[in-house]
Amino acid sequence: MRDMSRIRTALVDPDVRFFAALGDPTRLAIVRELAGADSVCACDFSTCCDVRQPTVSHHLRVLREAGVIESERRGTSIYYRLAPGAADRLRAFAGEIAGSGQMIPASSLRRGTISAPTASA
Repeated sequence: MRDMSRIRTALVDPDVRFFAALGDPTRLAIVRELAGADSVCACDFSTCCDVRQPTVSHHLRVLREAGVIESERRGTSIYYRLAPGAADRLRAFAGEIAGSGQMIPASSLRRGTISAPTASA
């Protein structure tokens, strides 16, 4: 029998979705490609990822839904870029597990605005 609370947590917790999106080798290659550019056309990812376009589109959707990337339509093409708060979110998590006490509330990340990190007691 499956643990339903674990499944619900995975569906609700934005950190779980964020890190699950980064946990796939193809999606991580996409993020690395975006890290070195202002924006990249969806049609250009198949060369860095060694997968076909429909698979790239699936991975881009997962990353977008997790808040890792953003998209913008320009004519008939869609361009992707890292979400402005993605790097801050990774830094905050690293600080949290390193014991620095800085944490960005997930609620502020969902709205796309990042408030000042809070110190834990």
